[in-house]
Amino acid sequence: MRFMMLMIPKGYEQAAPGTMPDAGQVEAMMKYNESLQKAGVLLALDGLHPPSMGARVSFAGGKPKVTDGPFAEAKEVLGGYWMIQVKSREEAIAWASRCPGSENEVIEVRQVQEFADFPADVQEVVAEFPEVQSQLGRHGQS
Repeated sequence: MRFMMLMIPKGYEQAAPGTMPDAGQVEAMMKYNESLQKAGVLLALDGLHPPSMGARVSFAGGKPKVTDGPFAEAKEVLGGYWMIQVKSREEAIAWASRCPGSENEVIEVRQVQEFADFPADVQEVVAEFPEVQSQLGRHGQS
């Protein structure tokens, strides 16, 4: 099973462009990332620049509208993510619990929808797009 662990740092929604963590935080996180990698569960990871450097595309009335960050209404935003492959939800939570997060950080653990999770009618639609379907199964299904 694949899971995303989503880092939600409180206050990041108001961080200035170019805000970066300090070297000590990065060192602790790199050691944690290394443990994920050595255990063979890490598929991908990335940190994200603050929302002040981002944009949102909304579709009111079916038409795209671009809003540049920061976003006044944002209460929680992502600071980064890990994609891991483990045997269970409990194992994913155990990995999230080992993260050297600070008291202002929360990790949300969410299972990734696999192709096999979808009902037959949805699988039929997806089957009409073999190039995209091959991306869905790229990481295997366990």
